[in-house]
Amino acid sequence: MIKIHEIEEIQRALCVRAGTIFAPIDWTLNVGISRDFYQETVPINGLRHPSENGTCGWYLWLGGDLPTNDPEFFQPVHAYHLIKEKPQILNYLGLPPGFRFLIDNQNYEEVWFDEKLLRPSND
Repeated sequence: MIKIHEIEEIQRALCVRAGTIFAPIDWTLNVGISRDFYQETVPINGLRHPSENGTCGWYLWLGGDLPTNDPEFFQPVHAYHLIKEKPQILNYLGLPPGFRFLIDNQNYEEVWFDEKLLRPSND
């Protein structure tokens, strides 16, 4: 069984590699996931906004570009449930707000900072 402290060690190393600070999530807060998130589709995309309203700021989806025309695209789930359902994304959840990632099942990985994620949504 995966332990939170082991996950956080891996997350810290990834943050060092990405040249950023470690920003752990509260595992009891919600993550926004796409309705199809537990399928086997790749790539897996993630982006982190600042935390607000009971969320840790992470939004995760499968496939290519983020659909912007469906207001119910993301569903809330406690971050803790991702440990069992999608352990391959856990390494990235220590990245701070403003970061994004893209991974597949073939060791492909992109991690980058996107300052637009830190702007209020009405900008």
